[in-house]
Amino acid sequence: MNISLDSPFDSLSIEGTDVLRLDFDKLDRLPENSGVIPVAVQNAETREVILIAYTNRLALEETIKRRKAVFWSTSRNKLWFKGEESGNTFTIQSIYVNCEQNSLVYVVSPDKGNICHTSAGGIANNCYYRRLDLDALKLTMV
Repeated sequence: MNISLDSPFDSLSIEGTDVLRLDFDKLDRLPENSGVIPVAVQNAETREVILIAYTNRLALEETIKRRKAVFWSTSRNKLWFKGEESGNTFTIQSIYVNCEQNSLVYVVSPDKGNICHTSAGGIANNCYYRRLDLDALKLTMV
């Protein structure tokens, strides 16, 4: 299999490549006792999964208070107000909790055109803009 798992991870080198370089160690790099859980973010209208992010108590409290998606940035180790810089914010429609209460789903309405910061190919899209070709083990644009 030609899956690059041993190369150092760096987000700038993965966003536009067709090489599969999964970051299996992402959560290992978090400070001890970070207290985060995953959040799947789903478009209320299309039902597509936009992205997977993380939240902690503070980010969840801010999300509920603002009714806008706020996450805990695991790469910067701080609050991430989705769209604060780009204007691509998400209004919370509903929040679901899984059976073990260790993950959430935010059902959101994107407030502007772009959803993912990459805007792959100049097109407003979700963060799942590539599909794995199971035969070639390469990523292709959807």
